[in-house]
Amino acid sequence: MAKDQSVIEIEGKQLKLSNLSKVLYPAAGFTKAQVIDYYVRIAPVLLPHLRGRPLTLKRYPEGVDGQFFYEKSCPRHRPDWVTTAPIWSEGRNDYIHFCVVEEVATLVWAANLADLELHTSLSLANKIEQPTMMVFDLDPGEPADIVQCCQVGLWLRGIFEKFGLSCYAKTSGSKGLQIYVPLNTPVSYEKTKPFAHALARLLESEHPELVVSDMKKTLRKGKILVDWSQNDEHKTTVNVYSLRAKQQPTVSTPVSWDEVKRCLSKKDPDLLVFESQQVLQRVEKMGDLFVPVLGEKQKLPELGKLRIASEPVDNRNRSQKAAMPMAANAGKRSKSSSKAAVRKK
Repeated sequence: MAKDQSVIEIEGKQLKLSNLSKVLYPAAGFTKAQVIDYYVRIAPVLLPHLRGRPLTLKRYPEGVDGQFFYEKSCPRHRPDWVTTAPIWSEGRNDYIHFCVVEEVATLVWAANLADLELHTSLSLANKIEQPTMMVFDLDPGEPADIVQCCQVGLWLRGIFEKFGLSCYAKTSGSKGLQIYVPLNTPVSYEKTKPFAHALARLLESEHPELVVSDMKKTLRKGKILVDWSQNDEHKTTVNVYSLRAKQQPTVSTPVSWDEVKRCLSKKDPDLLVFESQQVLQRVEKMGDLFVPVLGEKQKLPELGKLRIASEPVDNRNRSQKAAMPMAANAGKRSKSSSKAAVRKK
């Protein structure tokens, strides 16, 4: 990719690349060619997490210091081999045709559009109303940082362990930590969103000095927002292994719970900051730590059991009645009639 423009062939598909020497991360001198190179090399572990999911493009044509824009509708000038998924939009009263990344060629095509960040649905396009996972985005309010996120993440893990459920951590690639609970069983956002909201409120009530569940920025100083609201059919979350548009080419990186504990014990936020080259080396050594999120089957517990699971056994009988108001008041949303089907456009 020494030339500024090139026509390449990937898996039998021709693709024209342009402005390859353009610096998209000025502080790091990281070019579009390097962005494309990273996505090609990470593709074996990234693609399984993208396949079948509607993708919202987040494009930075002038680099991370310039203006960016989100693009839900897959660009009309796309190659005919790019897969799209029509998803019904109540706001537009029409279908939005999202891009779906099924192969390396589409990933490279998106990177050539300066789509630095990959934001995907928690659902597969053909079952958009059924999330395959639940997510908690732990967002620190200064002066808190990812160290405090690690503490909250471990509290979350402890609650899910009492239900016999596994959860997995990844950095946001920015300031925070994200906790994913694989489900891969029939469930709806009408269940996952209230459950996530109730759990965030529970953590807030038990740890008011550190946790907040309300989105208001005025409440977040020095605390960790447990953002439950991403569990929504109409929202997307940054995909695992996606680059982030920061000063350095950091990546949303899967981390082990041992690494989370170490960051907390050492109180060193830099322990959980990974750039593109480091992530490639980690994958070569450790494989994909996020593989279980793709296929591990777990059932979401009943909402009313949430508070009980977090308390000592002696207190659980007294708390059964207290659990129900929290369940009743958790975030609710109306049923959606969204329909989706993946097809070639």
